[in-house]
Amino acid sequence: MVDRLANSEANTRRISIVENCFGAAGQPLTIPGRVLIGEGVLTKLCRKKPKARQFFLFNDILVYGNIVIQKKKYNKQHIIPLENVTIDSIKDEGDLRNGWLIKTPTKSFAVYAATATEKSEWMNHINKCVTDLLSKSGKTPSNEHAAVWVPDSEATVCMRCQKAKFTPVNRRHHCRKCGFVVCGPCSEKRFLLPSQSSKPVRICDFCYDLLSAGDMATCQPARSDSYSQSLKSSLNDMSDDDDDDDSSD
Repeated sequence: MVDRLANSEANTRRISIVENCFGAAGQPLTIPGRVLIGEGVLTKLCRKKPKARQFFLFNDILVYGNIVIQKKKYNKQHIIPLENVTIDSIKDEGDLRNGWLIKTPTKSFAVYAATATEKSEWMNHINKCVTDLLSKSGKTPSNEHAAVWVPDSEATVCMRCQKAKFTPVNRRHHCRKCGFVVCGPCSEKRFLLPSQSSKPVRICDFCYDLLSAGDMATCQPARSDSYSQSLKSSLNDMSDDDDDDDSSD
């Protein structure tokens, strides 16, 4: 099916429409062999609060962006190569339902569909595309992924020292290795994580000590299914956007 659609006029036209919706600020998406599999609105769990994002699944990449005008204009385009993607289902918890994790070496996050059927279709199509890509390339699935950041609203105190309370002055930071919300004194150090950045990034003292000792396995990302309250509360004005690698999220 995908091979048959690759050179079809309908597929070329659909991809061209997506390109036009992102405008000049977006990257070109039309390349030989690329097929637009499907599209839809998913709720992405961002650091401040859940936000609607438009997603496009191609046979080799996953693209998403902010919705400016539904089906007409999007911005802040993100492109994720599917060969680096692994996905895991998230169990329903409170208001957060029909979710799964999208994990890559550079960035990982949770998304939620409107229905269980929609979730199943998205996950099945993504897995099929990843399996086909890896089969053609002979590569093995990625076993490294960036931590899923714990939303700001999940932590009223530092998740490491358990003492420092967050205020507009004592701001939240995120450890790039474990994803915990931590205070400034608990995350003063930097460490080079090549899959995430060419420069040393902020990590908490706990992860720094483990990484410095070469204990990569113990320094695991934070639990990704513990966000039951993030739809219920949001401490927007207590976040540090200038410390976020994607301040829009």
